[in-house]
Amino acid sequence: MFFYLSKILWIVAAPTNLLILMALLGLVLTGTRLRRLGRVLCVTGILGLLILGASPAATLLVRPLEDRFPQLAQDDPRPVDGIVVLGGAIGFGRGQVAFNEAASRMTEALALARRHPQARIVFTGGHAEIVRTDDLSEADAARIFFRNAGIPDERVTYEGASRNTRENAVLTAGLVTPKAGERWLLVTSAYHMPRSIGCFRQVGFEAEAYPVDYRSDGDARDYRTISRSFADGLRLADLAVKEWIGLIAYRLAGYIPEMLPSPASGSRSR
Repeated sequence: MFFYLSKILWIVAAPTNLLILMALLGLVLTGTRLRRLGRVLCVTGILGLLILGASPAATLLVRPLEDRFPQLAQDDPRPVDGIVVLGGAIGFGRGQVAFNEAASRMTEALALARRHPQARIVFTGGHAEIVRTDDLSEADAARIFFRNAGIPDERVTYEGASRNTRENAVLTAGLVTPKAGERWLLVTSAYHMPRSIGCFRQVGFEAEAYPVDYRSDGDARDYRTISRSFADGLRLADLAVKEWIGLIAYRLAGYIPEMLPSPASGSRSR
């Protein structure tokens, strides 16, 4: 129920959708006795879209999430026993393996796999759509990707039933039983890392954050008035707000132990 409710509510709650609906409703009301309210709604909707699309607002919304967990040192000599890769970056397009903007989840995971040839790999990702149009999952696409990259099938465990981050953690924990002293890395987008780490901690799977796919620069460039196209700004705003809402919803549902999970002591940055 949580999965379906969250998907349906987000259609309306997404900032871009909400502001467009507000502006359209305002436009309709300007032809009625509620014309004053209509003008307010119309102006608010248009200004909101302009602010999110053309100002640093979207970047500043996503940056605190991306800054939460430091990047790990490339020269860290400690061995890695396992790598968990969250879905959300790979799928199929016209029968071919296709990637979206989060492709570095897969490419960085592949680099880690080659850097730590003894490490186990777990890919977790099924279907995130309310209505499934086929039986293929992200795990099926990931299997092809890793196989074509030369990673042996027996080295990778695929979990293809999860539909959201909570299920990623629950189902992966059911497949993997980390032993005391083992070091596991969790690979996902930097903005998504707080919620992901929180979910894994809640089910007793202690993993070390390996953030990738940054959407902010982490320096003064994030404060530029226009640093991307208008459409990119709106898309980033939707992504950032979705993640903040996700953190609130997951905390209320008891899926994460705290509102904004923090790094465990001892994390080493680059």
